[in-house]
Amino acid sequence: MADVCDILDIDRSNGGEVTKESIVGPEKKNKKFGATKHSKKPEGMARELFALLYHDKNDPPPLFPSDTGQGYKNMKAKLGMKSVRPWKWMPFTNPGRTDNAIFHHWRRVCDEGKEYPFARFNKKVEIPTYTEVEYSTYLEKEDWNQAETDHLFDLAGRFDLRFGVMADRWDTTRFRKRSIEDLKERYYGIVTALAKVKTGYGLPSEAKEYFFDADHERRRKEQLERLFSRTPEQVEEEQMLQAELRKIEARKKERDRKTQDLQKLITAADNQEEPKKTERKFPRKKFPFSKPRMDNLFGELSGIKFPDIKGSGVTLRSQRMKFPTTLGQKKMKAIEQQLTEFNIDLNPLPTEEICQHFNDLRSDVYLLCELKAAISTCEFEIQSLRHQYEAVNPNKCLPKLEEIFLTETKPGDVVIKTDTITNGASTSQAVRNMTM
Repeated sequence: MADVCDILDIDRSNGGEVTKESIVGPEKKNKKFGATKHSKKPEGMARELFALLYHDKNDPPPLFPSDTGQGYKNMKAKLGMKSVRPWKWMPFTNPGRTDNAIFHHWRRVCDEGKEYPFARFNKKVEIPTYTEVEYSTYLEKEDWNQAETDHLFDLAGRFDLRFGVMADRWDTTRFRKRSIEDLKERYYGIVTALAKVKTGYGLPSEAKEYFFDADHERRRKEQLERLFSRTPEQVEEEQMLQAELRKIEARKKERDRKTQDLQKLITAADNQEEPKKTERKFPRKKFPFSKPRMDNLFGELSGIKFPDIKGSGVTLRSQRMKFPTTLGQKKMKAIEQQLTEFNIDLNPLPTEEICQHFNDLRSDVYLLCELKAAISTCEFEIQSLRHQYEAVNPNKCLPKLEEIFLTETKPGDVVIKTDTITNGASTSQAVRNMTM
């Protein structure tokens, strides 16, 4: 017995008695049902949120909705009491094949005699047909004869318009070699011609009309070939030129910004110098007033200068219709509101002509809004001058705004005559020209 204990590596402290516990080990106690450890809710977390994360079985929440009620997995297999449906090794044919080949597979007995279920994926491209009369009347071409055209449509039907395979299977022994672009141009030209002949314009047609630009496709592939065949030195040179272009554009923007800041300072200095000159000229004036500057109000107005995109690379034509960043949000909203009143789409189709006309229209609308604001300012200043004049001369009054007359001197020029106050007592007439 001692030898057996040594062989089985059993402790002989219990007198060398071989028992089930000494060989198998102590029996583990079965856990009671429902005695699973519950996760503790973290502090600060709402009870409803914690209920979404854990439940009684401590399983993670399901990743998608299910009807089992047990999350995304079933713990118990659902075994039915019905007999299993029999399967049979039976032959079948694929309707997509034309060689009537017979294959075998396992299939349910109840599905015997039914069509092959994957036959619905056998999609065939509808290739149009033509007669000799139609070819001689509508489809003739100088560098294509009827034998080449028939061979082209035969390949199109065999390979489902896979033009790469068609160009590879082209019979170069009978006909001259044709590129993929030549095959596409000829095929789509015939399809479009047949659609026009068989249906006519304005009638619903089953065949679609196509337009394939073979020259554009050749240039595109040639450009891609040049792009892919660049050497590392050429790529490095292009990257260097692009970096230099970005630096030039950054310096240009910086100069424009400094020019705008300088122009603002000059304008602010002019506005500050004007009242000083008026005070020195009329020191005895009781009610100082700011002289209306029609040239500042109307001479400095201009339209919107839209950004001119000249960077390298691919750009969208719609970027030309974006407002410049210097334009405020209020002015943008005013322009959009005015366009809405004119029943004009705010985002038209960005063709070359539409982009130019749409930008010109918004520039004119912006100038119109600025002119309205300038006219309102002029009316306010005239009203202020009237009140000042009536305060200095109680027995006199200036003519109303409606009585200010306009005299046309020559086409395009309008002279505005109005009375202004000088020295608090005398009245002088100031005539200013404004080009409309």
